[in-house]
Amino acid sequence: MMGWYVGDHMSGWGWVAMTVSSLLFIAFLVLGGMLLIRYARQQEQPAAQRSPEQILAERYTRGELTEEQYRQQLATLRDTGTLAR
Repeated sequence: MMGWYVGDHMSGWGWVAMTVSSLLFIAFLVLGGMLLIRYARQQEQPAAQRSPEQILAERYTRGELTEEQYRQQLATLRDTGTLAR
């Protein structure tokens, strides 16, 4: 019977299996790190870094405001000079 070990030494297939499994493990770690970095970059920006117009647009998109409310509040922001152009 052909096994991973011959006597007290690893056979050729043992080395192959160990190498492949090590490479797969390293690839798994790299992929996991890349996914964590991608997830961290997609986190929502704090409200202090978003403009009032962006916050208003997000509220409209989520359905918190009707179109009329959105337009009125946007006009108010523009009239008061709150928006940076």
